[in-house]
Amino acid sequence: MAIISGGVVQMLNKPKLIDQTENDELAKVHTLFQNIQEDYYESVDPDVLIEGALQGMTEALDDPYTSYFNQEDSEAFSETLSGQFEGIGATLMLQNDLPVIAEQPAPESPAAQSGLQMDDQILRVDGKETKGESLTEIVSWIRGEQGTTVTLTIQREAAVLDVEVTRNVIAIESVYGSIDAQHSAVGKIEIATFSENTAAELQAMIEKLRKAGATSFVLDLRGNPGGYLDQVERMASMFLADGDVIVQFGLKEEIVGEVRASSELDQGFKVTEPVVVLVDGGSASASEILAAALQESAGVPVVGMQTFGKGTVQGVQSLDDQSEIKLTIQKWLTPKGNWLNEVGVTPDNVVDFPEYAYYSSLLQDEFVVLGDTSEKAQELNQFLEVLGYMDDVEDTFNENTQAALSLFQEENELTVTGALDLATAVKLEEQLRAKLRENDPMYLKAIEVLLERIN
Repeated sequence: MAIISGGVVQMLNKPKLIDQTENDELAKVHTLFQNIQEDYYESVDPDVLIEGALQGMTEALDDPYTSYFNQEDSEAFSETLSGQFEGIGATLMLQNDLPVIAEQPAPESPAAQSGLQMDDQILRVDGKETKGESLTEIVSWIRGEQGTTVTLTIQREAAVLDVEVTRNVIAIESVYGSIDAQHSAVGKIEIATFSENTAAELQAMIEKLRKAGATSFVLDLRGNPGGYLDQVERMASMFLADGDVIVQFGLKEEIVGEVRASSELDQGFKVTEPVVVLVDGGSASASEILAAALQESAGVPVVGMQTFGKGTVQGVQSLDDQSEIKLTIQKWLTPKGNWLNEVGVTPDNVVDFPEYAYYSSLLQDEFVVLGDTSEKAQELNQFLEVLGYMDDVEDTFNENTQAALSLFQEENELTVTGALDLATAVKLEEQLRAKLRENDPMYLKAIEVLLERIN
């Protein structure tokens, strides 16, 4: 089995055993270990030293995709792509010993509903400091019974604030689909990740949309960070003729292997209808393999923005105590032999998000108030103008801002104060995201390209 996640391909291998008696290079390591055990002024747990040495060796490679997982982290790593759990629906990673939200939370998740965003640093969980704690420990603090709440102290840019999140059941679904509201023959399919059942989910969704009248499809891979390699191979094969190249693997300048479309992969299920693929800067790894395979081997148009650009291959080796090491061992290339690392897939039709998609967050440790002339006051007015509550963007938090906020609060059943508070800021950001989904220039371009292919 292999996994492609976080922009990399991971292939599960058996550990290599080393005869330490013949390895003089490790002599200093053994000597230091023994000296610490015998001479350090306090007792030291030998397991702590060993764990530190293992982590130190992988960190010394200065490779963000090479990691050592202890037993707990290994179990959490294996759990991320299957099943369901009770929590908040945020994917975390460690940066500088602090947990950071690694991906934009799904719109309907508790994390998104509470206003959490990608790149938020979590400083405390219910008052407990997170710095220096293992990711497994932090996740255990955040998860909990459905309906209970957890308070996260987050840092976003210069602001530090407390966000209360109500836990819920988080189903790790990977495929969503619907018939386009304006074009009844177009099926829109969103692939959020490549989990262990995504290929089967995709086939079921295509069959469902076909019955609903779809005779063409938009595959939306935006924000998809990756997943299982066997799944993307099966999915790509559905859209390609048998024998077409899906992906190649290489060492230095040499191609050492490739995967081609076949009935063995797709069980004879083929998608022959017109297709367009949507990507953005959050499309990584498995998403890039799928987009590049369809683009280069089948001429499928790709619409959106340059993808993330990760093309290295990692082998995951299980150690004797059920810990694991994830080590970069090779690279993957497109059907035409292009290496996309730090480059990404180039869309055939480049379309950016509108300017308001890049507005700074309104969530701050101190909210702007009446009379404020700072940049944050102008940003608040930008939100209100885009949502139709102000006619022009003004530089200050004035009476017009206050009136617009009061109207917004009234229409959204919030406490009407005319002031910006946490609940109002969260709702403003939520509605801005909804507006972006409703007026999505990338998707509209994909529909345009798809209709051209049909006609």
